[in-house]
Amino acid sequence: MLTLCFMKLKAAAEIGISAVHVKLPRTATENEVMRRVMEVNEDSKIHGLIVQLPLDSVHTINTERIINSVAPEKDVDGLTCINAGKLARGDLGDCFIPCTPNGCMELIKQTGVSLAGKRAVVIGRSKIVGAPMHDLLLWNHATVLTCHSKTADLASEVGKADILVTGIGKPEMVRGEWLKDGAIVIDCGINTITDSSRPSGKRIVGDVHYDSAKDKAAFITPVPGGVGPMTVAMLMQNTVLSAKHFLQAQEPGKWNINYTNLNLQRPVPSDVTISRSCVPKPIECLAEEVGLFSDEVELYGRTKAKVQLKTIDRLQAQPDGKYVVVTGITPTPLGEGKSTTTIGLVQALGAHLKLNAFACVRQPSQGPTFGIKGGAAGGGYSQVIPMEEFNLHLTGDIHAITAANNLVAAAIDARMFHEATQSDKALFNRLVPMTGGQRKFSPVQINRLEVRIMFKTDPSTLTEEEITRFVRLDIDPESITWQRVLDTNDRFLRKITIGQSPTEKGFTRTVTVSQSLLITDSLTDTAVLAVTVSEPTDTKAELDLICKLAKEAGAFDAVHCSHWADGGAGAADLARAVQKAADLPNSFKFLYDIELPIVDKIRIIAQKIYGADDIELLPEAQHKVDLYSKQGFASLPICMAKTHLSLSHDAEKKGVPTGFVLPIRDIRASVGAGFLYPLVGTMPTIPGLPTRPCFYDIDLDTESGEVHGLF
Repeated sequence: MLTLCFMKLKAAAEIGISAVHVKLPRTATENEVMRRVMEVNEDSKIHGLIVQLPLDSVHTINTERIINSVAPEKDVDGLTCINAGKLARGDLGDCFIPCTPNGCMELIKQTGVSLAGKRAVVIGRSKIVGAPMHDLLLWNHATVLTCHSKTADLASEVGKADILVTGIGKPEMVRGEWLKDGAIVIDCGINTITDSSRPSGKRIVGDVHYDSAKDKAAFITPVPGGVGPMTVAMLMQNTVLSAKHFLQAQEPGKWNINYTNLNLQRPVPSDVTISRSCVPKPIECLAEEVGLFSDEVELYGRTKAKVQLKTIDRLQAQPDGKYVVVTGITPTPLGEGKSTTTIGLVQALGAHLKLNAFACVRQPSQGPTFGIKGGAAGGGYSQVIPMEEFNLHLTGDIHAITAANNLVAAAIDARMFHEATQSDKALFNRLVPMTGGQRKFSPVQINRLEVRIMFKTDPSTLTEEEITRFVRLDIDPESITWQRVLDTNDRFLRKITIGQSPTEKGFTRTVTVSQSLLITDSLTDTAVLAVTVSEPTDTKAELDLICKLAKEAGAFDAVHCSHWADGGAGAADLARAVQKAADLPNSFKFLYDIELPIVDKIRIIAQKIYGADDIELLPEAQHKVDLYSKQGFASLPICMAKTHLSLSHDAEKKGVPTGFVLPIRDIRASVGAGFLYPLVGTMPTIPGLPTRPCFYDIDLDTESGEVHGLF
């Protein structure tokens, strides 16, 4: 699309360009004009933008500021400083050329006369015609002289010109006798003179006296009807070129990423020291390098951003990539290096193998960050930076989800309380209050009426039975599985009683609080199993043995990696192995039939993955199986919640334990995320703080604003 003045809409429509004229009132301020320009800049559906000059406003407006606010890639008028600068430097293939000079050049080319070595004179030095015309002629190998109001003996200079271009706004100033015989004359002037023979009393003429010049010039453009239509044609051409550039950018291909070089130090400094030594690339620059549009990216400062979900729709036609999951063997309480390996692998795939690759890691939770494990940004020279921002709040999504979740929990308990303590009439009067002498349903309440099979919109028409059905949800407290959540390790909230204040009138309830988490789900074409070993104490023979045993056990490959110390270069062999594995034929399938009963799916996981003999459903778990099956959630996949320190439910059982029954204490539903998660054994949903939690060492420098002690 192209934002045009109404005079150019017809030309756009004739060649199939969808054009819009955005007309602002004469009272528009400079900031209001700027805001509209920025809106068009941000709209990926619009490929070109022109600002119709002069700007007719009752306010003083800085025209240059407005013109230069146009995105260079949409500046189909070619008037921004960036496009003008590229033209002046001779970068004709990397800029939009102003439409009038471009049209003049096309007219000159149509004469068949070669420009090389010819003497060209340009009368006028405006930014729209004269100055860019000079540059265009120069870079097409003409010898160019620009004349203006201070030029001495203008007629003499004009008489030397093989090519004359005028754009001064002086009616018929250039006379035929000034011209060199056989000259090419391009008249860009648009002037009005008195003509009593015309109904309007006026006539449009150019800067050149046409009647006296037409016999001397070999070629001359008339006014009107000469340069004007070519200007419009070049505007259309620039718009088509802009759209073509846009479409080319959408084609699958290599991202144009300028990778940052790592300055490796020995010994390897602390994670926070490394993070602060690196200068992060502005996130909007990265977004542009990977082909995202500015209106698809929501910035959170200079180093963080969210990608709009609508981007998926634009990329629907692009081929799918490969999804690689990085996991680990039974880890230590401090982790096993999965995040570090994920980042190192992507560094290697991108910076060293030159493949398009992104690392997808979930937002760190405050629980482990301030508890025993620490952050989840990776480590060494394979980490997410700025490390502090990533580990502490990021874009604030966890807190927003926590607040939204707890609002629903509060709403459920409040509704049960109000229904238990009020009559139907009192509830109805409060839910649908009298306003201006009448009651009126809100749109949300009308939707609820339709759900309750009551297609009524007038509150006064409800019967007593219908009022009861409308005002009462009749929630069974025993059926509530929605829990309050908190992004903090607080063991004392694992089981609490709510409603103990006298104002709650004895309506108490025992509840549990869980930890807030952002969950990601995936299917995976490749899996990487991270095993952390010690390079100073483990010999090469021992490392080689690990690789040999892994491949004998069925691994596609096993390689040494040193990305923690060397960044992407230390994971290059891993990246090549992953690339080869990802190109193999894919035979992915679920471990179980998704339509199997809940208990059968849990049993298959327990037996085939963990090596259990069987499972044992405790009473609460059996109750949830019945409840979720009745509610229609039985076909959801299963995500087990168990200790990460053992394949069994017992953290003390290491290696590959056998001969055990897996106890299922409870089952919870994450319906929005699309899965059920059984709680195995004593697995808590909110961890506790250790004797010496990480936050003991965390402090804030109030002068510099830096956070100390995260690692």
